[in-house]
Amino acid sequence: MPASAREPAGRKDLEIRPLTIETGVNRYAEGSALIKAGNTHVLCTASIEEAVPAWLVGKGKGWVTAEYSMLPRSTHTRSKRDREKVSGRTQEIQRLIGRALRSVVDLKALGERQVIVDCDVLQADGGTRTASITGACVALSTALAKLGLPPLTDTVAAISVGMREGRVLADLDYNEDSSCDVDMNVVMTGKGLFVEVQGTAEGAPFSEDELRRMTDAARSALGRIREVQLKAMGRESR
Repeated sequence: MPASAREPAGRKDLEIRPLTIETGVNRYAEGSALIKAGNTHVLCTASIEEAVPAWLVGKGKGWVTAEYSMLPRSTHTRSKRDREKVSGRTQEIQRLIGRALRSVVDLKALGERQVIVDCDVLQADGGTRTASITGACVALSTALAKLGLPPLTDTVAAISVGMREGRVLADLDYNEDSSCDVDMNVVMTGKGLFVEVQGTAEGAPFSEDELRRMTDAARSALGRIREVQLKAMGRESR
C-alpha cells in the first residue's frame, strides 16, 4: 500500500491525521473541548459535581468517570440512540476513558467531588475512542483550572496503530482499521507510561518484534499529540 493511498493523500505511514483541539466550545460545562482528528470529531465536556458516588462518601477522595455516545448520523448510515440500555461496546469505551483519566488525577486532592466527562462523537472515521481520551483530558484539565482545583498530574492521550502487509501505520482511519492485519489502541501518559494497550490480530498472529514496532510508533505519535494538547491547555511542553 503506497503512502499516497492514505488519506489525506500523501500521509506517511507514521504520520498522524490533521489534529486540532478547541476549548471553551460549551458555555455551560466547566470544561469543554472539540477534538478533530482527520474526519473524526468528538465533543468532550467535563462537569464537576460537589458530591461523590455513595460508595465513596466519607472516604475523602473524589472520582472521575466518563460517558460516551455516537450521534445517530455520525456514521454513513443512521444508528439508533442508546436510550434504555447501553451497548456492550459503549460500556467498554466508557470504562476505558474513565480509567485513562483517573490515571492522571490525584483523587485525594480532588476531594469529595465527582467529575463526569461526556464524549459525544459528532462524526466518525476511525479512532473515536482514542480521540475521546485525548480530548477528554483537555476538557478535564480546563475544568479543574477554571474552578481552581488541583491540576492533572500529567497528560494522557491515545492513538490507534496497526500493521498491514508488514508495514506499521499510525492513527488509523476507518478503512485502514477495518483492513489491517493487526490493530491496536495505545493509551499513554505524557511521561511515556502505558495506561492501556489493546491489540488484536485480525489474521495471522504477530511477533514480539512487531508489537515493539507498533508501540514505538504509538509513542512517537503520542508525543506529537501531546504538543497539541498542551497548546490547547495554554501550557508549554516540558
